[in-house]
Amino acid sequence: MDFTNPLVYGVPCFLGFILLEFTYSKTHDRKGLYKWRDLRSSLTFGVGSALLAPLLKTISAIIIFNFIYEVFNPEVNGIRTNIMGWESFGYAWYVWIICQLLDDFSYYWFHRQNHMIRFLWAAHIVHHSSSNFNLGTAVRNGWFTILYKPFFYMWICSIGFPPEMLVVCLGIEALWQFQLHSVYIPKMGIIEKIFNTHTMHQVHHAKNLEYMDKNHGGFLNIFDKIFGTWKELDDDIKIEYGVSHPPNSYNIWIILTHEYKDIWEDTKKSKNWYHKFMYILGPPGWSHDGSTFTIKQMRKRLSKEINVKTETVPLTSHYKGSL
Repeated sequence: MDFTNPLVYGVPCFLGFILLEFTYSKTHDRKGLYKWRDLRSSLTFGVGSALLAPLLKTISAIIIFNFIYEVFNPEVNGIRTNIMGWESFGYAWYVWIICQLLDDFSYYWFHRQNHMIRFLWAAHIVHHSSSNFNLGTAVRNGWFTILYKPFFYMWICSIGFPPEMLVVCLGIEALWQFQLHSVYIPKMGIIEKIFNTHTMHQVHHAKNLEYMDKNHGGFLNIFDKIFGTWKELDDDIKIEYGVSHPPNSYNIWIILTHEYKDIWEDTKKSKNWYHKFMYILGPPGWSHDGSTFTIKQMRKRLSKEINVKTETVPLTSHYKGSL
């Protein structure tokens, strides 16, 4: 059975909604929501992602997902048939729901590791590199993530979910993620108890220290709550969007590669191979000499400062790590 990736229909809608939000912002109270050069960079990344989409489907659905699906259940001595007791889960409506939930679980860990492992962050930082938060930013995606994203999801096919089903679920997840990038949707009350909403995603894109590395969820916020990465938007805190170490450029190539260049330069700071390893696969901001700090280190240092001063100090993002 074959299904069409919903993103095929979503891309034209993306452009339409970006134009609608752009027009609305210019005629209402958020004239600075969009900046021309920034939007141009975001749309270029979006167009590039759309052109790479067929390649992504080929790599993930046809090669990786199908290979894993078949290798775990060949015609003779299939692992699923002989050990798990089933060949495939099929296409019943409830199987679709379960597959979407498993996709959401995988998205959480894929997204979280993009923030925890610097080499992956170097690809993902493109999405966070804008100091603006709007629907244009939603399509500002790094092109190198297609090289490793499928590996976070292939386990779903290994246990019996058809590859084409998973591809559709991935597309639905992407549609949900797009619409989260809007400042015009207020807090949604009881809906926020379960779902990842617009205000939660604003927190995710903030560079305020108290907001960094929070709210990695896709559809749901339950995984953030279970694994300790959930943070609610505080109306008393003015959000600053972007990253602490921005590329300071609208050039596509610089935005796409600047963090890789920084990693290369950092690996030359020490001859110790463990240090080199940590500069590549450790958390963003890690340094062997304390010249830069990870998010956890920043929060720990600030907490110590507050304890020493024995007074309440509002959290800020004044510590600048390699993020």
